[in-house]
Amino acid sequence: MNFQINKDTLLNNLIVAQKALSNKTPNPALQGIKLDVLEDHLIITTSNSDIAIKLTVKDPSLSIQSTGSVLIPGKYFIEIIRKLDGLKVSLSMAADNMLRIEADRSDITLNMMDLEDYPELQFSEKVKSIKINVRVLKTIIRQTAFATSSIENRPILTGVNFKIEGKKLRAIATDSYRLSQKEIELEESYEPLNIIIPGKSLEELIKVLENNNDTVELHFDHSKILFKYNNLLFQSRLLEGNYPETSKLIPTEFPTVIRFNKENLSTAIERASLLSSRDGNNAIVKLALRRDNIIEITSNSPEIGKVLEEVYPVDEIVGQPFKIAFSSKYILDALKIFNSSEVAINFTGEIRPFIIKGEYDENMLQLILPVRTE
Repeated sequence: MNFQINKDTLLNNLIVAQKALSNKTPNPALQGIKLDVLEDHLIITTSNSDIAIKLTVKDPSLSIQSTGSVLIPGKYFIEIIRKLDGLKVSLSMAADNMLRIEADRSDITLNMMDLEDYPELQFSEKVKSIKINVRVLKTIIRQTAFATSSIENRPILTGVNFKIEGKKLRAIATDSYRLSQKEIELEESYEPLNIIIPGKSLEELIKVLENNNDTVELHFDHSKILFKYNNLLFQSRLLEGNYPETSKLIPTEFPTVIRFNKENLSTAIERASLLSSRDGNNAIVKLALRRDNIIEITSNSPEIGKVLEEVYPVDEIVGQPFKIAFSSKYILDALKIFNSSEVAINFTGEIRPFIIKGEYDENMLQLILPVRTE
């Protein structure tokens, strides 16, 4: 194996591949980057058991003298390439299972790993795939994956449920205290699909997708899903089991609807959460609708003090005075992902879930369960 390539081209692809590089694994081989040098292109492969990445690298700067396959310690290889000077880097096999890396005035040899220990990975593309605009897919992930559970006692809730019926795709995430749902219209009609993709896999995927109008292809079988995007194949395992039926949790009638300026509401809740009787992510704040149609956001800590914030609604409020308490983290997380400058909070009662919607966030809703404080 012997080739030369533009250093930045190699580094940029390695940074993408790094997303699937394993740090802690029963199989030490997964800490390596598999490099296949073919006659006219390179293939870079990484995997951490949950996700796997395969990159096909074709570049005008690529010059291949001889082909071959190697397994390189990933962490050291990426850092070496990152710190090299010069425009081009040359990689070749040296004696005693060593990789020789040359660039500018640098000449480095790196011990290679045993290629036979690396698992055989199948990146299976199907004849029929689902096609989604990359911007749309990134929006779906950004507006749902944050609401997955981080607790492993209910593994099914650590994933995002993707349902396809005809031309409609619905993505749902919940940790049983909040729920995020996003619907989009697909350009084609597809067979019914109901799968659960780990939230962590989707959060890694969004980091390697660019912000353009290209298309992402989704190929899937019973145990894994493959995202194909330009020169990237990104594969994730699927979660087994039945996702809970969430449609019955979403209220349809709302006695009280209040429209807010999103930034004004967010800053008031942030300030109120500072003196909550519960710390950090568990901070609880209260919202009260007064008879004069002014909203009070309050919190109280007997040891420290209390906060009272007044927030004026955007429109006239229809509904009776009431009080409700909720997690400040959950509502702030939800507000962040709205593109709308104004949001409407739809209340069903003091101890019942409420819904947040935005004018410019079509077919997306956030549901939050209130907290009992008495």
